[in-house]
Amino acid sequence: MNKGIAKMLADHLYHINPLPKMKINQEELTSNIKQNAAIMLYFYNDHCAPCLSLRPKVDELAQQKFPEMKLKFVNSEGNESITAQYGVFSNPTIIVFFEGKEYKRFSKYISTSELEEAIDRPYQLLFS
Repeated sequence: MNKGIAKMLADHLYHINPLPKMKINQEELTSNIKQNAAIMLYFYNDHCAPCLSLRPKVDELAQQKFPEMKLKFVNSEGNESITAQYGVFSNPTIIVFFEGKEYKRFSKYISTSELEEAIDRPYQLLFS
């Protein structure tokens, strides 16, 4: 699909504005993963309609159900070295870390209920 059409569809159908493109510091991200008990990395790109439609749902889920978990959005465009470091080959990709170790990876569009179910138990064990 043409990138312009995908973006237009995402903006029109899902009423979502792209996040600002920010270069992420690789050392800072690695440090965040090690320092936070729970962190979720959300890899996306602005031309991916599924990424743009899932993003606000994941953000809402993290805020409501997992308030102690840090959520970091990584735009694959412009952060190629980080994308390569974490072995991300498709968007959207969500990687969940507990205590500095990768716990679960989702490399497709998933429902928020599937995401919640997959990470709820270890989250509760860690923060209860």
